[in-house]
Amino acid sequence: MNVNLGHLSDDELIGRVAWLYYVFGLNQGEAAARLGLHRSRVNRLLAEGRDRGLIRVTINHSLVRDFEREQAIARAFKLDFCLATPQTGFVPPDSDPRLAALHSTAARRSVGMVGASFLQGKLEAGAQTVGVSWGRTMEQVALHLSIARNPAIKFVSLIGSLTRSSVANPFEVVQAFALRTGGEVHFLPVPFIADSVEDRDVLMSQRMVRDAVELAWAADLYLISVGELAETSVLRQQAIITTDEMRSLRDHGVVCDTLGAFFDADGQIVRHPLGDLSLSVGAENLRGRNVVLLSAGLEKTTATAALLRSGLVRGLIIDGDSAARLESLL
Repeated sequence: MNVNLGHLSDDELIGRVAWLYYVFGLNQGEAAARLGLHRSRVNRLLAEGRDRGLIRVTINHSLVRDFEREQAIARAFKLDFCLATPQTGFVPPDSDPRLAALHSTAARRSVGMVGASFLQGKLEAGAQTVGVSWGRTMEQVALHLSIARNPAIKFVSLIGSLTRSSVANPFEVVQAFALRTGGEVHFLPVPFIADSVEDRDVLMSQRMVRDAVELAWAADLYLISVGELAETSVLRQQAIITTDEMRSLRDHGVVCDTLGAFFDADGQIVRHPLGDLSLSVGAENLRGRNVVLLSAGLEKTTATAALLRSGLVRGLIIDGDSAARLESLL
């Protein structure tokens, strides 16, 4: 018997579909028939619910871990730990950008789920202040975070929080973490890249900015991402740097970036004018701290390896396919 769904909002419809699929155990066709929907719409609603964090699937990660691969990566890069999601074995052909995009999206979601579980454990163990960077993977961590509300928890952005777009905006990401926990939001109310060194110095000298930076330096845990030097990176997707600036970075030997710092393939920081313009807590200031890198997507493998060689990172959470490729580079 079909149900009249005309009065339901989109979110309520997602909840109804998810309940039939995950709780009642109906398949997508059966759920579609019960609700009077097309099967393809049920599929899209479930995907949207997962992407937006309205549907959270919990899997015991230890059941599907490749401990030998994780340990090999941890030993090679002198990490405290490495957590890898299950390897799918699916490697999209370079000639098919659609499949590559689907794989990257799935990788971000899987790393986000494991990252959320890791963060929940740290918060439940007593971590009070967490520094977070930006990016689509970090956003997935926030979406999958589920923990008892705790107003004492503080989330602070590690980089300037004003960009041209709201997609993966640093402030939006750090706010998402706080909304999930009821905690406090602290951010750097400045651009990620200043117009000049003089502007950067003035902005970083503001009391509100100094207070946020000092709070970030005292954090118990840092969750960071890595950017690949390609058109797929957040820096290019949000037009934070130009194509000419990216070409200049490559000419200087840069292969990755994090927290406004640029690194070569050996993990050495590369001095570049753009690095002098970035507003952040400073990657070098976090060396020796509890810094965990979240990396998702095969396109980030080279960048991830470079950042791991820097010695800045203490822990790694990575998707299984990228972990396999990373291991092959050892």
